[in-house]
Amino acid sequence: MDSFRIIGGKKLKGEIIPQGAKNEALQIISATLLTSDKITINNIPDIKDVMMLIELLKELGVKVEKNSKNSFSFSSTKINLSYLNSSDFFEKASKIRGSIMLVGPLLARFKIASFPKPGGDKIGRRRIDTHLNGLKELGAEFSYNNKNFSYKISTKKLKGKYILLDEASVTGTANIIMASVLAEGITTIYNAACEPYIQQLCLMINKMGGKISGIGSNMIKITGAKELKGTTHSILPDMIEIGSFIGLAAMTGSEITIKNASIKNLGVIPDTFRRLGIKIKFKNDDILIPSQKNYEIESFIDGSIMTISDSIWPGFSPDLLSIALVTSIHAKGTVLIHQKMFESRLFFVDKLIEMGAQIILCDPHRATVIGLNRKHPLKGIRMSSPDIRAGVSLLIAALSAEGESIIDNVNQIDRGYSDIENRLKNLGANIERV
Repeated sequence: MDSFRIIGGKKLKGEIIPQGAKNEALQIISATLLTSDKITINNIPDIKDVMMLIELLKELGVKVEKNSKNSFSFSSTKINLSYLNSSDFFEKASKIRGSIMLVGPLLARFKIASFPKPGGDKIGRRRIDTHLNGLKELGAEFSYNNKNFSYKISTKKLKGKYILLDEASVTGTANIIMASVLAEGITTIYNAACEPYIQQLCLMINKMGGKISGIGSNMIKITGAKELKGTTHSILPDMIEIGSFIGLAAMTGSEITIKNASIKNLGVIPDTFRRLGIKIKFKNDDILIPSQKNYEIESFIDGSIMTISDSIWPGFSPDLLSIALVTSIHAKGTVLIHQKMFESRLFFVDKLIEMGAQIILCDPHRATVIGLNRKHPLKGIRMSSPDIRAGVSLLIAALSAEGESIIDNVNQIDRGYSDIENRLKNLGANIERV
């Protein structure tokens, strides 16, 4: 298993280009099953979770052509549905949570799907009720096998319906959208997620001949089509990577330019980091983070301590709370980080405390960070990456710390960040994979 060896305490400088958005890629690639025509997707991130999903599609019979490192074409003409019952499918699909995104398009086009209990990060309970209940409303039936922890789902006919989601699940919304686009009649999804990932999925389906309105709102209306055609689609830059690079620049006191950031799709991300005192400048579609010796956390208007919490879009992404937390360590001031959605996501802070950070873990969902204002440097230690976002947060801490740090289990980081060590080396980081 790979590890990173990092010598920290060095200022970085240069330009970095964010990869394509992981969460969008998983949805868009799954949507290629909705048609037998060729679909070309550009700016696909070269990361483990995405490549594993592409391998699953190949095993299903999808013809996949690699046009370049980040561009692939998919032709779903002949699908081997029997593969869905194989042990190989269950083994591979259980390793990535994104495999659940295959259910909606398979059900829409072939009226049958199966999937194992989804894998992914161990960050707390991640239920799939929203997916299954929404598909059930459309006319699907499902069963659960306790022996191999798998689901089978099928339908004679999907029929449009008004669906009120019990939570604004991004993947649940995407699955129901993909199932609805070939259903009979009109489907209305209320309390739908409206992240840019969902907007991109809807826009691509409309280019394929779909009829989706309400894009960008929490009420999406889908008029079922008889069939969809091929298209070409480009994936947005990864907003989570962009937020990670903003935090990296602040923590290391570095000047970094994030190129082609698609600023209009970042929502409150830049302003949230500005609340931590970070200077952020826009130049065309690039983001410049100037070198700052110190940055000070704002207070609320009434003088109370700043709270940064996650929320459904257009609120602050839960995937960036770990980054906001680690970035606060070297700030001046105090901030409460409130992770509402997942009860295990803040448990990595024990490693930050061991490095010298002043953090109080109030409970599984809340941590108070008392900023060091760079008066006391962090020290390098050996640690392990528990999940993608915590792993990158530890990596940022290590790059800002004095001395050597070792981060084990970096395959978790590889699942979400492409070739991260070489991209950081280009900025001047002292990091190697061992």
